[in-house]
Amino acid sequence: MNFKKSITNLSKYEMALWLGSVILLTITFIINPNKDLLNYFATIIGVTSLILNAKGDALGQVLMVIFSVLYGIIAFRFRYYGEMITYLGMTAPIAALSVITWLKNPYSEREVKMSHMNMKKWTVLIFCAIIVTWIFYYILRFFGTPNLAFSTISITTSFLASALTMLRSPYYAIFYSLNDIVLIVLWVLASFENPIYYSMVMCFVIFLINDIYGFYNWLKMRRRQEEW
Repeated sequence: MNFKKSITNLSKYEMALWLGSVILLTITFIINPNKDLLNYFATIIGVTSLILNAKGDALGQVLMVIFSVLYGIIAFRFRYYGEMITYLGMTAPIAALSVITWLKNPYSEREVKMSHMNMKKWTVLIFCAIIVTWIFYYILRFFGTPNLAFSTISITTSFLASALTMLRSPYYAIFYSLNDIVLIVLWVLASFENPIYYSMVMCFVIFLINDIYGFYNWLKMRRRQEEW
């Protein structure tokens, strides 16, 4: 995996989307009077991860592991224990496993081979999501997690998104998009208490745009792979 080659592999539109995202995040960081370098670096790594994931590039999953660790620290500081536990205990490990599954199933040097979801896979996945959500709900309630309802929903969407990423399904981006919407709400609520978190709101707005593109691009890649 080579970062320079991965970036140069982006199309002109993807490069513009990535650079535009980085510029917006940088502007948000600069104009925010309560600057937090950890927030800034986490968002830059996160958005870079998403554009590479949209290409099916395994390096995107490596960056997702790093983002998950940084985001877990940020969530801990605001007592969003659900987000901390989700990203450190679920998203990061599944992203690490995704690196392995993507590298083991290449379509080309920098593109993963798609898989198909059948009824059996969906049934098992949904059942696991229900169990994970139920367990985490009581853990979050025990720790007095703020905005418990939204935090619990985030557990479900994060699990489904991460699992579908590992399974190499385009639908991963749908559930990440849903998770982005939940996280926008969570960090807007957090920003009411501490303006330092406005950068996280902008982060997930940009993540939403990138994840929508990711779904579109994976469908396009799947059509190409099937025609081949």
